[in-house]
Amino acid sequence: RATVIVAGRETWAHVANSGRLGELFTPGRPVWLSPSADPNRKTAYDLRLVDYDGTLISVDARLPNYLVAEALAEQRLPGLAYPEIQREVTLGDSRLDFRLSGPAETCWLETKSVTLVTEGLAQFPDAPTARGRRHLEELIVARATGARAVVVFVIQRPVARQFAPHRAADPLFASPLERAAAAGVEIRAFNCHVSLETITVATEIPVTLN
Repeated sequence: RATVIVAGRETWAHVANSGRLGELFTPGRPVWLSPSADPNRKTAYDLRLVDYDGTLISVDARLPNYLVAEALAEQRLPGLAYPEIQREVTLGDSRLDFRLSGPAETCWLETKSVTLVTEGLAQFPDAPTARGRRHLEELIVARATGARAVVVFVIQRPVARQFAPHRAADPLFASPLERAAAAGVEIRAFNCHVSLETITVATEIPVTLN
């Protein structure tokens, strides 16, 4: 949770993100909140957006799943048009975000939320993620059985030009990501258009693993 000032008074806001967000959460930075629908919750607000030097950034890590679902339904993700889209499907010991099905193949797809961008380079994660590593292992297994497997990194801001794993934050994530790519798992990354009215998956950017 974050301490925020609303109408001159300090209060708490829930942050749906397990990352550290150190470059975003600095004193005095403007943020956008939405009120909680639960009157019994300890935090009265959800923190949705951060104004980072004039650029709006979404920090809700739950959102990429919905953004990708919308983009899949509208067939806005190149090469990922499938007639059947299932969400939250169990694979091995994990629950992956999507199972896409068509006459020719099954495609397992996992999304990851990215907020960290430094000089145009988007990086994930910004904190150790055992869950993220486990999902990669499941995708490797899926690919070995003949299914298509994809991980989509959704950068919840518009300015990234390239994506890479954040080795300094979690060196144990970079290695399975490289193994996943070598096994045929597709590694893709997309910027988002973020405004006060809408957030949508936008431009695909290059991925660098080394």
